[in-house]
Amino acid sequence: MGDPPNSYATFLRRCEGSTIDVLHHGRRLRVATAASLDLEALVPGTELRLNEALAAVEAVAQGDAGNVVPVVEALADSRILVAVAPDDTRVLGRAGALTSEQLHPGDHVLVDLKSQLVLERIDRAEITDLVLEQVPEVSFEQIGGLGEQIEAIRDAVELPFLQQDLYRTYGLRPPQQGVLLYGPPGCGKTMIAKAVAHELVLRSAEVRGVSVAEALENSAFLNVKGPELLNKYVGETERSIRLVFERAREKAAADHPVVIFFDEMEALFRTRGTGLSSDVETTIVPQLLAEIDGVEGLDNVIVIGASNREDMIDPAILRPGRLDVKIRVRRPNARAGREILGLYLDESVPVREDREQLLDLATREIYDGSPASAFVRVEYSDGGHDTLHFRDFVSGATLRNIVDRAKKLAVKDQIATGIVGVGAQHLQDAITAEFVENEDMPSAAHPEDWARTTGLPGSGRRRVDAVVPLQGRTQGSAAHDEATEEVPS
Repeated sequence: MGDPPNSYATFLRRCEGSTIDVLHHGRRLRVATAASLDLEALVPGTELRLNEALAAVEAVAQGDAGNVVPVVEALADSRILVAVAPDDTRVLGRAGALTSEQLHPGDHVLVDLKSQLVLERIDRAEITDLVLEQVPEVSFEQIGGLGEQIEAIRDAVELPFLQQDLYRTYGLRPPQQGVLLYGPPGCGKTMIAKAVAHELVLRSAEVRGVSVAEALENSAFLNVKGPELLNKYVGETERSIRLVFERAREKAAADHPVVIFFDEMEALFRTRGTGLSSDVETTIVPQLLAEIDGVEGLDNVIVIGASNREDMIDPAILRPGRLDVKIRVRRPNARAGREILGLYLDESVPVREDREQLLDLATREIYDGSPASAFVRVEYSDGGHDTLHFRDFVSGATLRNIVDRAKKLAVKDQIATGIVGVGAQHLQDAITAEFVENEDMPSAAHPEDWARTTGLPGSGRRRVDAVVPLQGRTQGSAAHDEATEEVPS
């Protein structure tokens, strides 16, 4: 009860003999140390307890509170440049725990501004949530019905990467700045981008003679979620884009392939001057253009963009030299649709009838062109009109969903009857249910936008005035009509 209070200080460095320099209440002091204190174990940033004579007597646990600031640059002499405020940049030293840790621009760190030390790195979800660095395990063999598009992107991406010397011999510049995948939703654009990253890693391992595990560890697939990158504060979205490319440069500097994938590209990089409530695109688009042009002299970096509305992307991004290659991913026709169905109704799935006959039956039902399958009537401004069927709106995602529905029906049927396998009736019921659910999807509010987003044939050349849903195949669904019956006005 009668002992005087002790105070605390931060260890800075060791001096001659048994004295040390500490920071005590904002003052730098040179103090003596107790014989029991292990001076060899002290590292900058260690917190010490001082007795009433201000002599260091004990090392205590490090504090876990302070200011969190972003790293601007890691200097060559191990010091760190941090941004304390928009107009306040400081150079701080490293605490002992950070001596060997590599810090990158944009990383967030815990600092003690009084002792002018960086204490630890803080993992924040700001960029890590927006960027997926893990290389996906998706191969081109898992993608059906897109043989031409896969060959085109392999020629544009894989061939220049694997045959760089041969390309230089012919004076060709590999289109490594970017590739645009555009087309209707659900047709495999994202899967192609993932497969590109996966195949690049496999080819890279073969060329360098290293294991696939090592190549996977050093390569990167930066999946940028466009809408989540937007920030209401001025300059924050641009900073996030800059950090994404800085991370790509770090990976590519070690001669490893890096894929930067911008999904829903039109959400971020729409044509300048088209904003209704803001002009954020006037600064975001130039930031991307500067980063892509900056990657021009950097090997092993590929920018891939995916969009349902390529007409909304700023033309400066799509010019040659930036996104060099444009690949349209179309809706699958009957042959491609059967191939996709076969991927999900493969030999591992038990069936009741012949598998090939089931695939033929499903393909005929889905791609039926009779009046019973009419979906919408599209009316154009020139007075013409077209009647489109369900087959005109089929996507790879639709086909997979149909097979999944059939599998679920088969599971319920097996529980009830004990009969194993997917049958023809399961597929027919699944196809009908899928079409019934989508009968109200056409938008009458903005027919032109709906037509462009869904990849309506000819929507880019003729103005759409109205999209009128037709009952079509759902006429035969009495259960559906009864369930959705409305009281007449």
